[in-house]
Amino acid sequence: MKRFSTIAFWLTAVLLAGAWTAPAAAQPAPGASGNGSSSAGWNAATLAQANLALQAGAADKALGLIESLPQAGAGDPVAQNLACRIQYALGRWDAAVSACEQAVRLDPGSSDNHMWLGRALGEKANQASFISAFSIGKRVLAEFQRATQLDPRNAEALSDLGEFYTEAPGVVGGGLDKAESVAKELDRLDPARAWQLRAGIARHNGDSAAAENYLKKAIAVSRHPALQWATLARFYASRSRWDEMETAIRNSQNAAAHDPHAAVALYDSAGVLIRVNRDPELAIRLLQAYLASPYKTEEAPAFVAYTRLARLQQQVGDTANAQTAQSAAYELAHEYRPAQDLRR
Repeated sequence: MKRFSTIAFWLTAVLLAGAWTAPAAAQPAPGASGNGSSSAGWNAATLAQANLALQAGAADKALGLIESLPQAGAGDPVAQNLACRIQYALGRWDAAVSACEQAVRLDPGSSDNHMWLGRALGEKANQASFISAFSIGKRVLAEFQRATQLDPRNAEALSDLGEFYTEAPGVVGGGLDKAESVAKELDRLDPARAWQLRAGIARHNGDSAAAENYLKKAIAVSRHPALQWATLARFYASRSRWDEMETAIRNSQNAAAHDPHAAVALYDSAGVLIRVNRDPELAIRLLQAYLASPYKTEEAPAFVAYTRLARLQQQVGDTANAQTAQSAAYELAHEYRPAQDLRR
């Protein structure tokens, strides 16, 4: 999932418009005996179930499990991190930021807590005014920097930081030279992410040929090349290179067939086709294959996949199956606004 295209848009718009100025005691868990270790064990088991529900795209179930904890998990950093990620998947940025801020307060030494707060803040910037987006951008950078300081081996946080440096203007801390430094750190941790980051840098330098070459290098070194094939397909789609896009999607599909842990690439490839409004039948098959996989993930929420599937099926005139997909999305996440909109 790309996480900073929105904040980069707003911050760049601010600069171009010249519109900004620099901003000046828990109860025992249900069923527990009152023993602290028993209560802690019950909480841990509940949180594990909530995480499994989140990965399966069952947002309502995951939230219900967290709410069943003492004080709805308000004093538990793991619960608050999970709540943040659930709200993030639902696109409820204010709620996501609030939960992640609480997770950071409760456990400021967690790299993941800071990383997720940075992600939530980045998305919130999309809804912000120009001045607020500038201020939020500074916070995003600070959270990603803190995440990588706390755990220099957190490849996800490093990738997020590198993407921020690539996309954000210099006035809030962006810079392609800084992004390249992050890519060098990623070389030893996650070479595929390193090459993808360099592709973004090349794109911002206007070097399309280098960007394409780096994306191909990412495929060559990846342990799950289906994901990188989908990224290359997105690159070709952005340049209207349709034949190459279709080939990359087929390669992603074939690679995913031999690597079930890369099932999310099917979702990503469908997203490429949806974005450019091409081959809805193939997009339908890709989403159906992803939803049939036992390896779904919060990066591609099942309720979002069902919502997209319903729209595609409506588009091709398959009303009955569209209704089924629409109902599935709503049952998994009744607070997801696009699923609600389908019911109107």
